[in-house]
Amino acid sequence: MCVRPAPELSFTVEADGQMEILATTVDGTARFSSGPVGTAMWIALRQHDGDTAAAARSLAGVWGLEPVNVRADLEIWVNEMRDAGLVYDEPCMSHP
Repeated sequence: MCVRPAPELSFTVEADGQMEILATTVDGTARFSSGPVGTAMWIALRQHDGDTAAAARSLAGVWGLEPVNVRADLEIWVNEMRDAGLVYDEPCMSHP
């Protein structure tokens, strides 16, 4: 499964790497803030079309960490975003 942003999502990134994501949901406006690590995870997810495994491998390479550890942290972060109504799961499109 791949992680997709909720409809009507907007986000801002400050110069210090802080990010705020807002989404209009059935329950109102969902808000999620994160620091530079979360911002990097969000960017990696978007670069890899929501594929958490690919995003984790990419971040692990940049950060010099084991991909399995980065993926575990990424999954926790994604679960928090899912709980906040900011992302949802969808089957991944296969790439040629």
